[in-house]
Amino acid sequence: MCAGAVGDLTGVAGWVADVIAALGSVGVGLLVALENLFPPMPSEVVLPFAGFLAAQGRLPLIPVIVWATVGSVAGALVLYLAGARLGRARLRRLIGRLPLVAVDDLDRAEAWFDRHGGRAVFLGRLAPVVRSLISVPAGVERMPPPKFVAYTAAGSGLWNTLFVSLGYLLGDEWQRIGSYSTWINYAVIAGITVAMIVLAVRRRRR
Repeated sequence: MCAGAVGDLTGVAGWVADVIAALGSVGVGLLVALENLFPPMPSEVVLPFAGFLAAQGRLPLIPVIVWATVGSVAGALVLYLAGARLGRARLRRLIGRLPLVAVDDLDRAEAWFDRHGGRAVFLGRLAPVVRSLISVPAGVERMPPPKFVAYTAAGSGLWNTLFVSLGYLLGDEWQRIGSYSTWINYAVIAGITVAMIVLAVRRRRR
């Protein structure tokens, strides 16, 4: 895809291109924030495309990652506050009425948080679906905000760096990442699982 072909993108990718063209790195942050609140806006589209533009010299690489992480934290804070203000029962009723979001997804996020505590926020930011909804049980349980922001920024920073870097390295082939995203997600989840097993074994030995 040449530089001029970016304007030929349609659908979600075309809208992403328009927002980034208008707002630059700040637009990347805005789109990533929306991902937390509107699941059909996948970071697997936004971040590789931003990396592709950075490879072309049309966006600065480091600010793209920084703004994407700022957007991740901002979107997560909205869900955190929703969890803190509304409570579990009201949120479940609300989520049950929303399209494209299932109550089962919230159940998985809650189970993850119950199992791993504060680390769940960091690990959850690396897992599909859970990465957005993990902020809700953190809010319901009133996790200390500074701790929540730190874990969210760390996990989101890793996720954003991975996908922006893939787009940067693939260049014109950045759209291929979409076809690989499922396998990337599996690999990330496998890595998290192995890490948790190792931590559990070490703790048991101690």
